[in-house]
Amino acid sequence: MAKRDDPEIIGRRVQQLRHERGLTQRQLAEPAYTPAYISTLEAGRVRPSDDALRHLADRLGVAFDELATGRPAHLATDLRLRLTGAQRTLAGGEAEEAGERYAALLAEAESHGLVEEQATALLGLGECALDTGDLAAARQHFERAEQTLLEAPLPARVPALRGRAVAHYLAGELRYAVYLLETTLDELNRGGLHDPDALLLLYAAAIGPYMDMGAHARAAQAAEFALALAPRAGDPALVARMHRQVARTLVAEGRLAEADASLAKAAEMYRQLQIRTELANCHWMRGYVHAQNGDLEHAESELRAAQDMLSAKRASLYSSQVAVELADVLHRRGKSGEAAALLHGVLGDLSSERGAVHAAAAHRLLGRIAEDAGDTESAEEHYVRALSLLERAGAAGDLADLCRLLGDLLRRTGRVEAALDAYRTGLGHRTAPGTTTLGPAPAQPPL
Repeated sequence: MAKRDDPEIIGRRVQQLRHERGLTQRQLAEPAYTPAYISTLEAGRVRPSDDALRHLADRLGVAFDELATGRPAHLATDLRLRLTGAQRTLAGGEAEEAGERYAALLAEAESHGLVEEQATALLGLGECALDTGDLAAARQHFERAEQTLLEAPLPARVPALRGRAVAHYLAGELRYAVYLLETTLDELNRGGLHDPDALLLLYAAAIGPYMDMGAHARAAQAAEFALALAPRAGDPALVARMHRQVARTLVAEGRLAEADASLAKAAEMYRQLQIRTELANCHWMRGYVHAQNGDLEHAESELRAAQDMLSAKRASLYSSQVAVELADVLHRRGKSGEAAALLHGVLGDLSSERGAVHAAAAHRLLGRIAEDAGDTESAEEHYVRALSLLERAGAAGDLADLCRLLGDLLRRTGRVEAALDAYRTGLGHRTAPGTTTLGPAPAQPPL
């Protein structure tokens, strides 16, 4: 039940409603109460019981909640319906329009003290900011949502925690993203709070940063848990997102047909749910699978489809990340000039604080293109920039390969000592494969 207002506020409300209806204190009081009680109540000197408020609400012709809290009848229900409408707008890829609707609904929920609706609006604003690439705003919205639900059980706060982790991940803060996800998983599982949707949300979100950190064993385990939890989850969109993330681990294990099947399931779910941005992400991931399988023609087709869908919906960060992977396919198809132009076009939208891993990939590819063209100076410059971005992000999986490229370039140009330093750096990031160096894995769910 919603928290009722102070006696003084309730008293003024009763008095105002009584005057509007032309009732005396006696007419309002009888037969259950006395005029003196109504006078004391209207003066704010007594806290009315639920029975008294129900009597007064009935006599005044208003709902109990409206008299106790000042909120119009059915306000919360109406707000929830409009929040669902904003969610559908976001699912259609209209992040800016959805953001405006969520902001208006947040202000309305705040004015009436509706805590759950405030949190839902803040989560929606956070997702809108992720789609438009405003990661600082996304973190702020998710943090506010978490604070709003501070008194709620942990499973209710998981969407906000997951949102914060994703924002940090996209900003290139892989280790902190993993820390947030692992500590929450540990708390849920050790505390016996085995909410399937909450656990699935966290395990699916952990796969990406695990893979980028080179923690393939933990990524595979997270995928295994996610697949086991999926039949018990109540949100089909969440299950679809899980299939998309699990495909990354299947690709890493060379199980390309299974990865494509997993993505096909996700894409079909997103089509049925009409979630356009996530459907674009499925095209993106299928392009990656085709590229890994050497089918560059289909890879280019899928990645172009993803980029067109994301660009049309102004999902600038995701669109830039897809462009980097498309450029890699174009380079492999012998279209290096087009690839370089595409990379230079999106590098301004990527940085160490915004899509760091893909920014590094862009510099790495530009380095390879420059090296193929015989421009070793530019190649080295791009490799060094990529190295700095990956070290800051802690993306060990890509660091070792980049150090090999840089070491080979330095060796070919006669700088043997510098080449050895580069190789040692790469080996240093390969010393503990399958771990995050963040301590033991979190407690496991009872599957």
